[in-house]
Amino acid sequence: MGNLDIQRDWGWAPEYVVAMWKMLQQKNPTDFVVATGETNSLREFVQKAFDFFGLDWSDYVDSDPSLFRPSELMKGQANPRRAAEKLHWTASTRMAEVVRKMCAVESGQVGVCEC
Repeated sequence: MGNLDIQRDWGWAPEYVVAMWKMLQQKNPTDFVVATGETNSLREFVQKAFDFFGLDWSDYVDSDPSLFRPSELMKGQANPRRAAEKLHWTASTRMAEVVRKMCAVESGQVGVCEC
């Protein structure tokens, strides 16, 4: 993999669709940030995924500097305050739960619609 130290706001797409629908209901168009407001590293994301399967991620994952993006944003941090205030929307699924849901579907423990 590339840089495991990058940080992102990892959210659950079905919740984001609800936010998009709420945006479309507004009388006047405006910009909203749709996000959880929490930032986690790719390393944490990978670790949670491997933990789900009872594996030590460091036995399987290497970080290869040749895969680093030259203009990589090291920390993507979002502020969804306006969405909370104007749309009465906040994300409730955080990174650890996003990973758990993705892994549950991939492993066949639940169907896509059951998440």
